[in-house]
Amino acid sequence: MKHIIILGDGMADLPVERLGGQTLLQHAHKPTMDLLARQGRTGRLITVPEGFPPGSEVANTAILGYDLNKVYEGRGPLEAASIGYEMRADDLALRCNIITLTDGKIVTHNGGNLQTADAHLLIDYLNQELAAPINRELGSERVRFIAGIQYRHLLIIRGGSKHIVCAPPHDHPGEPWQPLLVRPQEGSSEHDSELSPQETAQLLNDLILRSQQLLTQHPYNVEKARQGMRQANSIWPWSGGYRPSMQTLMEQYPQVKSGSVISAVDLIRGIGHYAGLDIVEVEGATGLADTNYEGKAQAAIDALRRQDFVFVHVEASDEAGHDGDLDLKLRTIEYLDQRLIAPIYKEVATWAEPVAIAVLPDHLTPVEMRIHVGEPVPFLFWHPGITADDVQTYDEVACAAGSYGLLRLQQFMQAFMSL
Repeated sequence: MKHIIILGDGMADLPVERLGGQTLLQHAHKPTMDLLARQGRTGRLITVPEGFPPGSEVANTAILGYDLNKVYEGRGPLEAASIGYEMRADDLALRCNIITLTDGKIVTHNGGNLQTADAHLLIDYLNQELAAPINRELGSERVRFIAGIQYRHLLIIRGGSKHIVCAPPHDHPGEPWQPLLVRPQEGSSEHDSELSPQETAQLLNDLILRSQQLLTQHPYNVEKARQGMRQANSIWPWSGGYRPSMQTLMEQYPQVKSGSVISAVDLIRGIGHYAGLDIVEVEGATGLADTNYEGKAQAAIDALRRQDFVFVHVEASDEAGHDGDLDLKLRTIEYLDQRLIAPIYKEVATWAEPVAIAVLPDHLTPVEMRIHVGEPVPFLFWHPGITADDVQTYDEVACAAGSYGLLRLQQFMQAFMSL
């Protein structure tokens, strides 16, 4: 049996008063997800271990069956792997957003929906005007920015310490940014790097402050300001770590001989890289509501023809949740159902070799909170001939009565691979 996981990032939610107390999954028109739930088996899953932040890097790694206590190093190293940067032993890799600040507050974590081509201009500018002088001053390449996709980039601090506290910008919309600056971990006496935690935090905060001066002067932001639009006017580094050590899925699960990951997000591609999965590029995959759903569906079908495991990740619902856009998040759920899950289901249901389908989010991104929430998420399993439970729809409430009950962390992958 082959296996495919289809993950709608952040699509789970809390009851919304504007929807009569329903969640978005309850309210959305999603006939394919409901059909798979009705014909399959369901449950809920705890995706975030105690003591970990409810971020996509944590939840997606756990969903794929990894023990976060053994492998977690933050988003930075995962995104480095996706971008193709081979980390050195003394590298500290941090996810580096380009964000929007206005009147001393974080307005948005995405730089006003910064596009990739514009972002690359800004990253090149920061390397020339911000990183280069520091490196010349130190006589070494201490600081390096590496361009990623849209607002998501990478910052490498050679010799930096991971024992620091950084605030994820998407968790603090509308909040003052200065109290959220980087600080050393409280009580941290570890010194496993050239720079101490205090020195690392000081360097990062200096980069943040100097980036604000430089980015405001860049022609891109000068024009945005002239038009009264949001500027991409500050870097924001967070979730740093060293090079992780992870077994591949093939080493963990004998059912997996080969596999692929399909995502527009560097973080997810990085997890896939360390998990031993091929990274599939899909033209028009954006990480937003305008992503190429049909292209991702066809890429998943093509990958399943030649391999036995596929992980398809769609970011759009999470971004809509962070923006607090109720209508857009509803549309992203419906797009996922009708433009991606439906064609995959209709195709693989005809195959002689059975294919098991799992559908779930990684965490909640409630539209009325605009942050990640680490509550249990609903999931469904389907394959030809599976014995169905009594659940009739796919949503947070219905799946609580599913036959799998409440699973925790690695139990999801263990249960899915046992089908």
